Amino acid sequence: MSPRSTESQSNSAKILLVDDNRHGLTARKAVLQELGYSITVSSDPIDAVGKIADLAFDLIITDYKLPHMTGVELIDKIRELHPQTPVILISGFADTLGLTEENTGSDAVIQKSANEVHQLVRAVARLLRRKAPRKPAASITKPTVLKAKGKSVS
Repeated sequence: MSPRSTESQSNSAKILLVDDNRHGLTARKAVLQELGYSITVSSDPIDAVGKIADLAFDLIITDYKLPHMTGVELIDKIRELHPQTPVILISGFADTLGLTEENTGSDAVIQKSANEVHQLVRAVARLLRRKAPRKPAASITKPTVLKAKGKSVS
């Protein structure tokens, strides 16, 4: 058994891919299916919201420029329905518009380019490896503080 087939068998994650460009949708779907992921596609963000409401996805990938709403508006809807689901935003305008994880609500932003496929594969693997969302700093156990002759010792 080759390493590639072993990797494919271990990738059973369900991914929703949203893009109104048929060629981009087909190409990304083919790459991700080759890696063993289960891919559901949607060319319309309104249809995608319905799928997100009905099904649980391990990851959602969306284009920025879509009919009826932007990818950022779609991400807002995803966060309302499933706040913990990782989202990747892909755009040919990422650099031009200054799209970042912070201002889009996504977990990764990828610029459409010659390196897009490599970046997408890496981002998908990284986000699916995350076992659980990070806990807020307030929930981290604080070190025990001992009192010794009126002084705090950590």
